[in-house]
Amino acid sequence: MARRFAMLIVEDPEHSEADAAAAPSFDDWHPYATAKGAYVEGIRFQPPETARTVRVRDGLTIVTEGSFTASAEKLLGIAVIECETWDEAIDLAVHNNMAHEGRIELREIHSMGGPE
Repeated sequence: MARRFAMLIVEDPEHSEADAAAAPSFDDWHPYATAKGAYVEGIRFQPPETARTVRVRDGLTIVTEGSFTASAEKLLGIAVIECETWDEAIDLAVHNNMAHEGRIELREIHSMGGPE
């Protein structure tokens, strides 16, 4: 049975020029994932400086501009994929250019839509 995974796509300035040169084309990933029947959805984010972080403490709403974390790495977006196994999900991540030029964190999705 297929499981859904989120690919958290992260910019990482510590990659080397050799890593970037070895990266597959971004334009090839979507057709690759689609041909495998694994692509569900992709979401690209606006830059982190456009974010708002919201917290409630002692009943007060606190809104700060920017990302919740100050880091050289930036969360660029997510893709939702459907795979039978972790190995299939890892294969899709390896074929994404950001595994070479950044980082991809894979997380199995707990639920989609409602509490489970």
